[in-house]
Amino acid sequence: MWSSEPFRHALLALALLALAGCGFQFRGTPDFPPQMAVMHIAAADRYSPFYRKLVTVLRRSDVTLTDDPTAARTILRIITDDTGRRLLSVTARNMPAEYELYYRVRFSVDVDGVEVVPLEQLALTRDFAFDETKVLGKAAEEEIIRDAIASNLVGLVTRRLTAVR
Repeated sequence: MWSSEPFRHALLALALLALAGCGFQFRGTPDFPPQMAVMHIAAADRYSPFYRKLVTVLRRSDVTLTDDPTAARTILRIITDDTGRRLLSVTARNMPAEYELYYRVRFSVDVDGVEVVPLEQLALTRDFAFDETKVLGKAAEEEIIRDAIASNLVGLVTRRLTAVR
């Protein structure tokens, strides 16, 4: 009885109704103000994880990126794009046991020559355990965590940009 086809359809319909009723929506691409349709990003490092992910999100949102700052109404200045790790704890044999990864971004935004987002700093950190017997795996884990932090920072910056009116 529980495996009958009508029961599965009814259960699926009930789940969809519950999701629709609670206001759940998939997060789509950010909705930027019209004056941000053409943007210039002034950054020293165009190969950092943060910069690459930010460019991807902006292009997906139909923002035109230009290398010419005079052709853009919006200029996003990335002053600091810094990442690294700090030692948090060591073992009894004085070997690293835990690290903290950090990613720091300082930026400002000008629209039509007016600073709409003054210099702002965002910083995120994540801790991860280190095992000297698994060095290659831990190096890969560190890169994955760094990319995840960069993605989170891009989300914070884009939400800040969409709030500009």
